[in-house]
Amino acid sequence: LNKKYNDGDGISNLQLEDLVGLIQNTEKNILLLNQARLQAMEHADKILKEKEALQRKINILETRLSETNAQHKLSSEGNVSDSPLLLEFDVLKEDNILLKEDIEFFKTKLIEIAETEEGIFKLEKERALLDASLRELESRFIAAQANMMKLGPRDAWWEKVEKLEDLLETTANQVEHAAVILDHNHDLQDRLDNLEASLQAANISKFSCSLVDLLQQKVKLVEDRFQACNSEMHSQIELYEHSIVEFHDTLSKLIEESEKRSLENFTGNMPSELWSKISLLIDGWLLEKKIAYNDASMLREMVRKRDSRLREAYLSYRGTENRDVMDSFLKMALPGTSSGLHIAHIAAEMAPVAKVGGLADVISGLGKALQKKGHLVEIILPKYDCMQVDQVSNLKVLDVLVQSYFEGNMFNNKIWTGTVEGLPVYFIEPQHPAMFFSRAQYYGEHDDFKRFAYFSRAALELLYQSGKKVDIIHCHDWQTAFVAPLYWDVYANLGFNSARICFTCHNFEYQGTAPARDLAWCGLDVEHLDRPDRMRDNSHGRINAVKGAIVYSNIVTTVSPTYALEVRSEGGRGLQDTLKVHSRKFLGILNGIDTDTWNPSTDRYLKVQYNAKDLQGKAANKAALREQLNLASAYPSQPLVGCITRLVAQKGVHLIRHAIYKTAELGGQFVLLGSSPVPEIQREFEGIADHFQNNNNIRLILKYDDALSHCIYAASDMFIVPSIFEPCGLTQMIAMRYGSVPIVRKTGGLNDSVFDFDDETIPMEVRNGFTFVKADEQGLSSAMERAFNCYTRKPEVWKQLVQKDMTIDFSWDTSASQYEDIYQKAVARARAVA
Repeated sequence: LNKKYNDGDGISNLQLEDLVGLIQNTEKNILLLNQARLQAMEHADKILKEKEALQRKINILETRLSETNAQHKLSSEGNVSDSPLLLEFDVLKEDNILLKEDIEFFKTKLIEIAETEEGIFKLEKERALLDASLRELESRFIAAQANMMKLGPRDAWWEKVEKLEDLLETTANQVEHAAVILDHNHDLQDRLDNLEASLQAANISKFSCSLVDLLQQKVKLVEDRFQACNSEMHSQIELYEHSIVEFHDTLSKLIEESEKRSLENFTGNMPSELWSKISLLIDGWLLEKKIAYNDASMLREMVRKRDSRLREAYLSYRGTENRDVMDSFLKMALPGTSSGLHIAHIAAEMAPVAKVGGLADVISGLGKALQKKGHLVEIILPKYDCMQVDQVSNLKVLDVLVQSYFEGNMFNNKIWTGTVEGLPVYFIEPQHPAMFFSRAQYYGEHDDFKRFAYFSRAALELLYQSGKKVDIIHCHDWQTAFVAPLYWDVYANLGFNSARICFTCHNFEYQGTAPARDLAWCGLDVEHLDRPDRMRDNSHGRINAVKGAIVYSNIVTTVSPTYALEVRSEGGRGLQDTLKVHSRKFLGILNGIDTDTWNPSTDRYLKVQYNAKDLQGKAANKAALREQLNLASAYPSQPLVGCITRLVAQKGVHLIRHAIYKTAELGGQFVLLGSSPVPEIQREFEGIADHFQNNNNIRLILKYDDALSHCIYAASDMFIVPSIFEPCGLTQMIAMRYGSVPIVRKTGGLNDSVFDFDDETIPMEVRNGFTFVKADEQGLSSAMERAFNCYTRKPEVWKQLVQKDMTIDFSWDTSASQYEDIYQKAVARARAVA
């Protein structure tokens, strides 16, 4: 509320609306203080009264105690053995015993009540489970009805169903009528027998006997009618059974025809996860030596082309022995060609199964986008003991052990397969005594260089032993940078040379350096590689894994065009000269985001889903977050600034700290979500959190919470990303997707995705946020002031900005097209040389 403006006379005054707000707040605070004072006085009076009552009870008890002591003394001296007081004392003792018994009885009852309540709780729990099961059955029934409604032609079998219902009703009526007649018949027969016995006993006249004969004839007639009715009923039942058989035959034909049409018409729309399962099945047979290499190659071609025959066979034999599926597949293994590429990503992370940072999102996002473009994409990961196995579908271990070289020995590796986000994934579990990936964490071990050198060699060995003709091997960051020199110096000499290597460095801060001798662990020639033009680090004389990947890869990329420019200078952290030498194969491609996961119109974590055309849901999510975090909610339009980040030097922690105080100064609210691996930084922000613990406009949540991050993106009006350097950055893209306007420093990927709203040199339709250049408090303050000014004084302009940001396409489609283009060029060059 400290925003100011200068009037014509140069006098600085509070805005009228802010002054009114101050007065209203003051009046409310005075009223609350008065109410609190009155409540405190009432509470004090109540305590005094209770104290006086307790004192009176104490006095009475003390008096009774003194009397009882006196009586007991007299009794002990034998002076008043039969006095009334002694008798009263005995009565009191008996009452006390009875009271004790009552107390024990009530304790027992309380235990029984507690047990009853526990039983009721269990019954309620069971009832809830039954309700959930019932709802699931209802949903399945509705889905089944919907599927039946899709079958055609519907009119024919619906007409049969109606006829069957009529027949069933007629049969039921006939059966009921026959039962009534039968009961009546038995009743008549009994009466007739009784009457005949009575007549014989009384020996009455012939007239009476004639009457009995007449009655017998009537009964015979009824029996005949019953037999006729019974015959008719049986014929109706036979007709009903025949109609039921005919109905089932017709329905089976309809279902068979519908499935056949579905297979023919929608093979191309088969879920990616099923194609991935088929691909893993084929590769598993090959590794287990159940099928020949040529057959596996032909089947892979069919998977690439989404051959409908594979789908039909897979679905037909699902649930049967693998041998039956394999035999069916082999019958269809005919030679074919495909324009799609076979791409294998070798990485240390993949979302959501093994996620530490942005690398994990890239592997799954880029992989899915390439798969949608018709390419065969596979992922190879370490099998960490701490990975999220519940995020892997059909996880299983293959009946094969792949051996790989390390430290002069051959070690077995278990190979696990499964699908993650619809992509086929191989998990390598080393059978090495060092237990490389059973450490309860992904990174941060003393022997990380050794761990990932082992994994890189094992991953290439898996590809080599599977006999795959891979087109592109894409490795990521220093952890798998060993793949490039290993491929060309070791495996190409073994005949495994069909692929071209693409290396992506997601952050040049981390380069994987070690003493040169350590390269020998994975079988690389130290003398051959410890040279300035190969793997020797430019600054320290050690071995540099990232430098080796730059030198040995066919394609080198980083995660944004601006970052690609920055790392050719000081941002290269010593590798700028190497990047200049290899500049012709080096480029920056801006990452995308997973627009299925980050979608405010379908996000399951949000209180209300919303989109660019209807922003009321955004306001509802803002109110929900305020309630969840106990933030002030008196002014719904009060701007809310969000920040979700790791608290490390790269992210500009001093600027994040300044943004918190600046937001408070400008009258806004601030929510920070994130933690720091650096103890000093974590303690600093814990101190800031303590400082603002009684301020209902600032909240610091010093941990990471995925569900809460979705809520913050949806609730915030602005989003701070003041990084010192930022290779790409995803939070600014996600923020815009959720209608939160970014305030960022112009660096790396931030410079490629956020364009200043007030920069008149940029077309208006491109401007989408607020930026600053220098990494200091003045630059950030200026950008925040401009953003707050637009938000508070130009609400319609701000709304249009929010809607524009929400419609920007930050999906992986554009990025995947760029990767597809460079892949195909590299493969084409390789084929031309061959």
